[in-house]
Amino acid sequence: MRFRAKIVDLACLNHFSRVINTIAKLAKTCTLRLTVNKLYFILSDRVANGGVSMWCELCQGNFFDEFQMEGVAADHNEIYLELMPENLSRALKTAQNAKAVKIKLTNKHSPCLKVAVELPSLSSSSRIVTHDIPVRVIPRRLWNDFREPVVPDFDVSIYLPVLKTMKSIVERMKNLSNYIVIEANLSGEMNLKIETDVVSVTTHFKDLGNPPWASEDGCQSSAQGRDLQSMAEVRIDIKKLQQLLVGQQVNPTKALCTGLVP
Repeated sequence: MRFRAKIVDLACLNHFSRVINTIAKLAKTCTLRLTVNKLYFILSDRVANGGVSMWCELCQGNFFDEFQMEGVAADHNEIYLELMPENLSRALKTAQNAKAVKIKLTNKHSPCLKVAVELPSLSSSSRIVTHDIPVRVIPRRLWNDFREPVVPDFDVSIYLPVLKTMKSIVERMKNLSNYIVIEANLSGEMNLKIETDVVSVTTHFKDLGNPPWASEDGCQSSAQGRDLQSMAEVRIDIKKLQQLLVGQQVNPTKALCTGLVP
């Protein structure tokens, strides 16, 4: 079982760092799945019990100049590691102007991800800062717990407004209630709503657009045949929504939200 990788391009390094910073804001621990072509950061808390589920998939060719991986066996050419993303985020913060960053799986006294940051120097010799990040190797018998989640059938799917705008609104609303209601329909309309015994506040968004979803098996989803003006709504913990928005550093061109009315 071996893994080593290298990032030289500064833009790729900064983008990778922003992804890790976002993940670190969402989870104290997560699973890193390594394959020949991709990296996955996985958080599989039970959503029904109030947990957060996350699936982050990265093509290694978009970030790494060198990438070598040998899994636990020829017929199971993958590696699963449990780590604290905050530790990886801290290590990458020292690499903002690095000439190169090398990441290697080591096992001297215990399994670690060794992050070696090569920094520019005025002399001919290089300055290298090394971080050893503890990891736990996840045995093969538990791998099925970290498979890609199936997107459930939904009533409404809608593109979100600019996340910075949404973050600003949610931060103001959290002072009024512990919960927020998100309403949306198939006409590109969405509302953020707070309702308590003493106050009712609603922010309206229009013309957001609804993503086209193609059914793989040809079956109709709950969204098909639904009244375009009919609102579907969900009530969620406003602090968890704020955590997602505050931690967002990837700056996506589009973000979407799907909801299922119970």
